[in-house]
Parts: sequence; C-alpha cells; structure tokens
Amino acid sequence: MALYAFNRREDGNLAQAETELMFSIGKTYDLYHYLLLLVLEVADIASEKIDQALQKRMPTKEDLNPQKWFIDNLVINQLRKNAAFNKYISSKKLSWVNYSHIPRLLYNKMVTWDVYDEYMQAEIHNYQADKKFLIKLITDLFANSEDLQSNLEEQSIFWNDDMEYISSMVEKTLKKFKTESGENNLLMPLYKNEEDEEFVKILFRKAILNSKKCSELIDKNTTNWEVDRIALMDILVMQLAVTEVLEFPEIPVKVTLNEYIEIAKYYCTSKSSTFVNGILDNIVKEIRDEGLINKFGRGLIGDTLIDQE
Repeated sequence: MALYAFNRREDGNLAQAETELMFSIGKTYDLYHYLLLLVLEVADIASEKIDQALQKRMPTKEDLNPQKWFIDNLVINQLRKNAAFNKYISSKKLSWVNYSHIPRLLYNKMVTWDVYDEYMQAEIHNYQADKKFLIKLITDLFANSEDLQSNLEEQSIFWNDDMEYISSMVEKTLKKFKTESGENNLLMPLYKNEEDEEFVKILFRKAILNSKKCSELIDKNTTNWEVDRIALMDILVMQLAVTEVLEFPEIPVKVTLNEYIEIAKYYCTSKSSTFVNGILDNIVKEIRDEGLINKFGRGLIGDTLIDQE
C-alpha cells in the first residue's frame, strides 16, 4: 500500500514516502495493543453490569449469584498486569475513552453469542479454556464486527485493512501465554531484530529504484498485454517480488513467489494470483538464465536446480 501511495505522489519524494511507510508500520503496532486493550474494556463493562445488577432494589437470584467466568478469566487478568503491555499503552496514550460505544456494542454482541454461552455454562474452567475463549472472542467476534472495523477506519487511515492481520498476530501472542509467566508474558515485538527493520526499508527503496527494470521484465513476459493495461496493484506486487528475488540472496525464490502470490490474492482481483504467478514464473526463469539470481545460504533452500546438482 505504501508503494501504491508513492506511485500516486507527484513529487516523487522517496525519503518522505519511506518515512510514511515506517509510520504506518508503527500505527499497525498501535492497533495490536489497541485490540488487546479492547478486551479489557469489554471485561470492565461485564464487571460493571454485575455491579449494577447487585445494586438493584430487588435483585433476582441470577443477580445475586452472577457468573463471573469471563471477568475472572485468567488470561485477561494476566494481560491487565502485563508490564510490557501497560508500558506501551501508557507511552502511546492509547484509550477507548472517546469511542466507549464500541466496547459496549461488542459486549452486547458477546452476551448473545453462542460461543460465550457455551463458555459460561461449561463445567470445566481452567487456563487453557480461558485462553481458547479469548482467542475466539478476538478472531471471531471482534474481527467480524462491522461496527469495530468502521470505527477503526474512522480513527486512522492506516487501519483500513489491518484487522485480519492484527487479530492473527494477537492469536499467536495469546497462544504463547503461560500461566507461570504472570505479568511477564511476552508480547510480539514490532520487529524481530534490526535486520528485520532494515529489510523493510531496503525492499521498499529498491522496489522504487528498480521500477523501470521491473516494468521492462513484466512487459517482456506478458503475452498479449501491455504494462499500462495491467492493474497497478498487480504490477506493484510483481515489482516487489522481482526486487526481493534480485536483492535478497538469503531468501529462497520459492518463499518469495509463494508470499507474493498470497499478497496478490488479498490486495488484487480474484484472478490476479494466477496471472501474477504465471508472469513471475516466466520472469524468474529469464533472470535465472541470465545469471542474475545469486542465492546463498538459506537462499538456496528449495532451489531445484541446485538440488539437482
């Protein structure tokens, strides 16, 4: 998407485009924490509802004996105390206070949700059961909420299509939570390491600088199509893929192709993945024949030509 935005810029300011790319990645990391915070907000509303029921002038039997499995969820309570989470939320001043209707909407949906009912009525409640329910809450109920998605898009243009990806990252995080880790359960870092961050910058920069070369390769290997007739997103996906093949010798060609075919399925048209796959196969064959692919180490994994040798 950053590459698409750059192609729409009139000033061709690469430095500014790179700054915006890194900012957008930071905003995605904000959303990761913001989604976790939303869980706590919904749990707080559940606790509030129980307190309100107990304060009725004539409380019912259910009011006096509320089910507290959700508000006592062991994983939620761990998250409340998580040191890294609280530090990040505090430093970024993330809060749902200006959008308090969203947690309430999600709470109302949750209490009528069959998965919630099964969880609350289950005979066995333990750490694993609590974790399983929490993951479903985020990946099913939250991720499919049109109200939440619409609100996030209103809050930030950088959150227009991040929900599916971020909910999967939250799922991976929670699956690694352990009861014995207490407040020190690890959250996912923004980057694995400095090399990971550098990879983003180099790929973006090289894709732009190599755009003419990539366009020529695409044009040459596209039968009955001219580059200006191909959808821009298809071109950009192929541009990134070719750049990665040429500029990152430690990444296997197959890994690159598989990754960008999946990206094409998500960002391009329904037929794009097949189209992109065919063109990239032809381009890779051409640049391999020309000796332009120079892989080493892990980059040789899955290379059939090397394997045959």
